[in-house]
Amino acid sequence: MRDTKHRKTRRGTGRIRIIYAVFLVLYSLFVLLDTFVIPRNIVRIFREKGILGAKYDPVITENSYDDGTISIQIRTERVGVTTVYIADVQLQDPSLLKTGLAGDSFGRNLAEVPSGIAERNGAVFAINGDYYGFREKGYVMRGGYLYRDSSNTRYPYGEDLVIREDGSFEIVNEADATAQELADSGAREIFSFGPALVNHGEVQVFAGEEVERAQITNPRTAIGILEPLHYLMVVSDGRTQESRGLSLFELAEFMQQQGCEIAYNLDGGGSSTIWFNGKVLNKPTTYGDVIAERTISDIVYIGY
Repeated sequence: MRDTKHRKTRRGTGRIRIIYAVFLVLYSLFVLLDTFVIPRNIVRIFREKGILGAKYDPVITENSYDDGTISIQIRTERVGVTTVYIADVQLQDPSLLKTGLAGDSFGRNLAEVPSGIAERNGAVFAINGDYYGFREKGYVMRGGYLYRDSSNTRYPYGEDLVIREDGSFEIVNEADATAQELADSGAREIFSFGPALVNHGEVQVFAGEEVERAQITNPRTAIGILEPLHYLMVVSDGRTQESRGLSLFELAEFMQQQGCEIAYNLDGGGSSTIWFNGKVLNKPTTYGDVIAERTISDIVYIGY
């Protein structure tokens, strides 16, 4: 009789353990889906057309575009053992520097390949943005609309790039200003990946400095300003036999050498993408074995 009771007790304990284990697995699966897959807090965006149009029919070559209002010249250089794509962009109006979101919506776990966002927006040229959806904090403003105002002052994400209505750039630390204060002062776009690469013509990072969860050399994306309405957008390959990638310091030095007064690091790694006239120009890769666009949250683009 006593053995029978013991066996029943062991069976009951075993069932409880199995149920608990199943619960843990299901809960862990839910957390992963909620974090990386299930869309949340969706806000649809409204795209406003720019004020200006083309002055004449665009003259387009393999590496240039000019319609009298937008001028883009693209070249490639080897920086050490890395291929770098440089777009020199001059605009007649600041409204032509735009941002686009995956699915035309802001929200958690919304992602789309850069070429898809660019084509839907009628872009002439595009690079990847700051992948705001990869983080839960950090200011996010796009097209004058403030989507997220929760700050993240933990380095490097507290150092933001503010693009103002007149197309000028400013580096702002989230510890020094609220998102609403930046909006009230004329911000049109706020990116919160970082860090700043160049400010007032001076390199802002040091050798060996790196963003979280990144290798020392990576594919990179950066945006800089040379003078009013004159921008430099740069993407480097990396993680392949042909291209090692750049460190943050190498990228900062390069942007300074090109004459940038302000330059800012956008999302890199597998996200780094440069798109022009219907084609991806670089070799985007996450692990180096497959060359393909990664789905991301947002892009920076030039268009009407």
